[in-house]
Amino acid sequence: MTDTRESHMTQSDYFSWNLEHDPIMRSTIVAVVILDTTPDWDRFVTMMDRATRVVPNFRHRLVRVGYGLAPPHWEVDPDFDLSWHLRRLALPAPADLEAVLEVARRSGMGAFDAHRPLWQFTLLVGLDDGRAALVLKVHHSLTDGLGGIQIAGEIVDFAREGTDRGPLPPAPSPTVVSALADTLQWHVETGVALARRGIGALVPTVRSTIANPFRALQSAATTATAVVRFARPIPNTLSPVMTERSLGRRFAGIDIPFEALHRASRHAGSTLNDAFLAALLLGVREYHELHHSTVEQLRVMVPVSMRTESDPMGGNRITLVRVALPANVTDPAELMHRVGEIVSMSGHDPALPLSNAIAGALNLLPNSYLASVFKHVDFLASDVPGSPVPMYVAGAEIERYYAFGPTLGTALNVTLMSHTGTCCVGINADAASVPDLPVMTECIKNGFRSVLSVGMGATPTSPDLTPSWGRPHGACSDTVVES
Repeated sequence: MTDTRESHMTQSDYFSWNLEHDPIMRSTIVAVVILDTTPDWDRFVTMMDRATRVVPNFRHRLVRVGYGLAPPHWEVDPDFDLSWHLRRLALPAPADLEAVLEVARRSGMGAFDAHRPLWQFTLLVGLDDGRAALVLKVHHSLTDGLGGIQIAGEIVDFAREGTDRGPLPPAPSPTVVSALADTLQWHVETGVALARRGIGALVPTVRSTIANPFRALQSAATTATAVVRFARPIPNTLSPVMTERSLGRRFAGIDIPFEALHRASRHAGSTLNDAFLAALLLGVREYHELHHSTVEQLRVMVPVSMRTESDPMGGNRITLVRVALPANVTDPAELMHRVGEIVSMSGHDPALPLSNAIAGALNLLPNSYLASVFKHVDFLASDVPGSPVPMYVAGAEIERYYAFGPTLGTALNVTLMSHTGTCCVGINADAASVPDLPVMTECIKNGFRSVLSVGMGATPTSPDLTPSWGRPHGACSDTVVES
């Protein structure tokens, strides 16, 4: 983090940070990691100590810049206390998945201490059958999904007995920086970077304008239109059912066989992400039908990664794109194709490379306007590739990894995190938008069953998608926690 601009929040992260003046818009990520046994606590603490030294984000706190002259900057917390960020809790019996999700739900609904690094890990012990769980709570500005996978390489082992990583590296040292000097340096560095990019783009732009002025004008108009579309407020939801917003949250988990979902997407000539989004659209469509309502389209927010190989480990390198996806297509293969075409087009939106600059402009506007950019989106969906090989935490194997991304003012966030042979789907629902989460969960399961049938031949089966480790006493119950 030697680059001054990297030492500050990006404008995109500052945008989400500003949104948190409205607590409904909090950017908190919660993850639930199910372990096959209780990890060794001392090893776990040592492992986390090392991780916070290797990934300095986890020892940095945010410091606001006076009068909003620059985004908040990151600095090493001079009072960093690892024991404050690591907690251990013994769950009372019956300690099943429901109890784990209840702890995770309550954790996700609480705000961070803004004067400390923005993360907390809680080890839950005493689960049925000797299992344990980790509840990870991290602010989105610390990392996105892909950044989290990078960081996991410093936290986990690939063998139960662990890996000798050598002596602990030195802890980052707190530095005292003049707020005025820091702000001036940020503006200078940012200005120089903008000038370099502008000069680099000037020559080809002039050449293309001289060669074909009409096409250059058309390209500029297209970019301007894309920027307006990218940032414009939305007056209402496309869903006539999921319209209310609140501070209440409910969590649910679903297991999808990775190979079956991959086979279905491949059979349809689509991607796994297309299959994931199609399953959600089919499920939410069914949910509307059960509420005696029809919906032609749903407005979905999907993350697009802007991460490059030169970016530092961790950090948030995604931008969110709003797309209207069809909810009136019942054939899963056709729906996968339609979704793939729309999402592919959004990934080439000319406004995407300008998202950080657009966020900078939006940061100058009232918070009420900022909230309007998100609160009328129907749901958020994210597909994060996880580990294809087993991973261990201080001697305990990771069995499942569920991510519960922030709703950001939408009705629900559905995040798919693949782990070994399972796609772990975490559902974070606004309790006012989806007051009957068990119903929504069953509808989404049915959406996945419909998509999976594409790759199952003429006699498809109806798989039970409830996590087997989450079924109390062998019963096939929904893994849902009511708030």
